[in-house]
Amino acid sequence: MDRTSRRAPAASIEVSAATVRRGDVIELGGLFCRVQDLFQLPHGAKQLIFESGELLTMHARTRLVAVRMVGRR
Repeated sequence: MDRTSRRAPAASIEVSAATVRRGDVIELGGLFCRVQDLFQLPHGAKQLIFESGELLTMHARTRLVAVRMVGRR
């Protein structure tokens, strides 16, 4: 069995500050950034730290498209 057949399938979903998770891959301006860590901020916002070291603050009403692996956790 090759590597690609063992990978979990991925789904494109909409995420908000309430639903974003570590490991989500978010598309920002044509670049794909994986969420390494996140921190809760006041008023329902979250600060995301990407594997590249960049930061992004998601406010409570922010909606972004992410790719999430589906299947086993």
